[in-house]
Amino acid sequence: MAAEPPALRLRPPGSAGDSPPVPRLLGGCVPLSHQVAGHMYGKDKVGILQHPDGTVLKQLQPPPRGPRELEFYTMVYAADCADAVLLELRKHLPKYYGVWSPPTAPNDVYLKLEDVTHKFNKPCIMDVKIGRKSYDPFASSEKIQQQVSKYPLMEEIGFLVLGMRVYHVHSDSYETQNQHYGRSLTKETLKEGVSKFFHNGFCLRKDAIAASIQKVEKILQWFENQKQLNFYASSLLFVYEGSSQPATTKSHERTLAGKFLSKGHLSDADVLECNNNFHLFSSPANGTSVGKSLSKVYARHRKLYSKKHHSQTSLKVETLEQDNGWKSVSQEHLNGNVLSQLEKVFYHLPAGRPETAEVEVRMIDFAHVFPSNTIDEGYVYGLKHLIAVLRSILDS
Repeated sequence: MAAEPPALRLRPPGSAGDSPPVPRLLGGCVPLSHQVAGHMYGKDKVGILQHPDGTVLKQLQPPPRGPRELEFYTMVYAADCADAVLLELRKHLPKYYGVWSPPTAPNDVYLKLEDVTHKFNKPCIMDVKIGRKSYDPFASSEKIQQQVSKYPLMEEIGFLVLGMRVYHVHSDSYETQNQHYGRSLTKETLKEGVSKFFHNGFCLRKDAIAASIQKVEKILQWFENQKQLNFYASSLLFVYEGSSQPATTKSHERTLAGKFLSKGHLSDADVLECNNNFHLFSSPANGTSVGKSLSKVYARHRKLYSKKHHSQTSLKVETLEQDNGWKSVSQEHLNGNVLSQLEKVFYHLPAGRPETAEVEVRMIDFAHVFPSNTIDEGYVYGLKHLIAVLRSILDS
């Protein structure tokens, strides 16, 4: 079993616009504020809590599911584990810190797990169930029928979005979607539905998509090289940073606002791609772009506006392709409303394009894991299709 986790600050509920703090419950714990799927405290008999030390407490489910998940974590994180396959698997799971019970209810057992989101300021979270079947080989005919009826496309698609929580920079708030959103997705709307997780209300976070693909590919590689375990009704938890991050800036790049300030106008050929930052692609005639710190550009922008608030110059932002974050800017309307929106966006965007986004992808939910002597074809199928969808979004 892993050592005790370091003391962590207890995360306040999600965003500035959230309701007042939730009263503390068992042993100073609180319901997990950023849970997007699964059994939720207050709605179900079992739920997920957050311990004061920053770890996550997942209440053990009734037999056989609960004991089976406990057995899985105990096996993978055994102190004397020498199995190379299981040791490699640890890299893709939340850290396990044993079991915990509240002093007032010693018979209530919780799995004590790493909070994968703890290092993020504004975590964007998505829970995706993986595999062609969401029921295990020992499920009753009634259980099979129940699971298939929930999402008949599971067999063909190989994954299901169970929920998501996306931080929108312009409003400093979260948009959430539950399991009904994922079940409503068809083969035709799947790509758009998944891309919603990577859209921050202003642009598509292609850096987060690229980093997510790399993480999922490593998990796929593990599955393609192991024949010990088969996973059913298990999920991938995606987390990326929704707020600004430090990043390097290239001297040959220039932001849209910087070009506006230097030229005093923008041509119709100027196109903006927002990829966690303002990034300009000029017309083919000149084909170059130059970079500047957004914070400096914004300061100059505000100064310029205060001096020329009566100017007839205007800036109009039109959406060309809302689903992939491309926008066109032309010289028509510049007013306080546009500037107030730019202020919110600029505040949350970094100075330049990040080399890699801060992203975590971890496997969770192991109540239906069974020994095997074959490759887990259902899980592999789901991972491959999910990667294909993510690549399609990235290449749009």
